[in-house]
Amino acid sequence: MRAGVLSLTAGLLAACSAAPIRPVSAWRVETPRPFGYQIGDTIPMRITVQTRSGVVLHADSLPKPGPMNRWLHLRQAEVEPLGDDEYRVNLEYQVFYAPLEVKALTIPGFPLRFSQHGQSLEERVPDWQFTVAPLRELIARQDEAGEYLRPDQPPARIADADVLRNLLVAGLAALALGLRLAWQYGYLPGLPRRSLFKRAGRQLRGLRAVQMAEALTVMHGALNRLHGGPLFGHRLEDFFGAHPHYRPLQAELSWFFDYSNRFFFADQTAATDDAIERLRRLCGQCRDVERGAR
Repeated sequence: MRAGVLSLTAGLLAACSAAPIRPVSAWRVETPRPFGYQIGDTIPMRITVQTRSGVVLHADSLPKPGPMNRWLHLRQAEVEPLGDDEYRVNLEYQVFYAPLEVKALTIPGFPLRFSQHGQSLEERVPDWQFTVAPLRELIARQDEAGEYLRPDQPPARIADADVLRNLLVAGLAALALGLRLAWQYGYLPGLPRRSLFKRAGRQLRGLRAVQMAEALTVMHGALNRLHGGPLFGHRLEDFFGAHPHYRPLQAELSWFFDYSNRFFFADQTAATDDAIERLRRLCGQCRDVERGAR
């Protein structure tokens, strides 16, 4: 009887002293490939932790960034909350080991500390093993010119069909724009009418009021060549019908013909600086129309 009581008591005590519940309900360690690293390479590691309700992850339990040993450096260690009871631990290591042959190395694990209702709990991040390779072969082959170096792998060729087509289209567009500008500014041979008032304006810049007769003759010559024959004031409507772009200058052209008639035939006007300056402005306005600016 006494033995039975002792056995029952021992069973109850064992039930009450059961191991504490783990603080983590889900745990996933995401690592890159475990091979093919060389000196200076970085290795990212991501740990997704799903804790039980009321469990808090302590960020200060992560290892501190800095040298971990003579060949391993921790560049980054941070905790990123993802939501209720879920965290992501982001780590980035850098390798400074220069092996003479392929060698297996291990990134040491570490404990993550949690707390729940004042009680501290831990969950350990496991070690992670990877291999690191030398930058070059141990015994370097040599040729007659010296040390033998194997070239880097050439980059993949990029299809150049689109590049050539785009270059051709851009070249044709540039040529078309150039021809348009040359036509507009009167640089193309065989189109002298595009530079009639350009030449007239150049001549007028060198004339003074005492040379008013020559200045009026220059302007008449440009208008006559544009019209295809002698142009007089009473034929301006015919001129505007053939060249409607010049109609906005009707008032100035009417002044020009009236001033020219009075200067040459009526002897009722004198040559002044204001008059020749107005004549230059009229020639410039005609040049703007000739260029297509109006």
